[in-house]
Amino acid sequence: MNPFYQRAHFLTAAAKVEQCPDDTGREVAFAGRSNAGKSSAINAICHQNSLARTSKTPGRTQQLIFFELDERRRLVDLPGYGYAKVAVSVKAKWQQELSRYLEHRSSLAGLVIVMDIRHPLTDYDRQMLTWGRSSDLSVLLLLTKADKLKRGAARAAQLSVERMIKGDDDKVSVALFSASERLGVESVQAMLDQWLEVESAQARTPWSGLDPGSS
Repeated sequence: MNPFYQRAHFLTAAAKVEQCPDDTGREVAFAGRSNAGKSSAINAICHQNSLARTSKTPGRTQQLIFFELDERRRLVDLPGYGYAKVAVSVKAKWQQELSRYLEHRSSLAGLVIVMDIRHPLTDYDRQMLTWGRSSDLSVLLLLTKADKLKRGAARAAQLSVERMIKGDDDKVSVALFSASERLGVESVQAMLDQWLEVESAQARTPWSGLDPGSS
């Protein structure tokens, strides 16, 4: 268990970019379509059960939620998108604030786009990827619920997504993940270490996209 991520705790919530913490240090944001398993992924990465609240009501989170790791490093839970049953005007407002945050937040070092391995790269996911690329961010496409598929099928899904998003940049990675099986937790933590510039003494294993023995 990694004590660095386990120390994550709620810092603040922001409905608008102006309400975000000071734009200093480094932070990594998590985005995902409702029901993709974003909250469960954050909880697993931070070795906590209820840091990011899971809900049976998709899209309930309508704010940017900041979790502090230390004085200069944060994780950010972005508003869920997709199935939320809210007015079109509300969705438009979310989209505007997300766009402003992703395009102008100087401390943002990386973006994790969480998607259900069985339904990857929806239009919403591609929009987030476009924002990440246009902001020159490092991006991780996290294929959650990998335990729902057999190992071979999960690996095939990963390769398929890699082919579909192949571009001229090397800043986009794809990884398998399962919160319930803890698949990919250490590998994701290793990538976050790089983005957040965590001291090398706290690093564990080089980033490979998969935990040892999971391929």
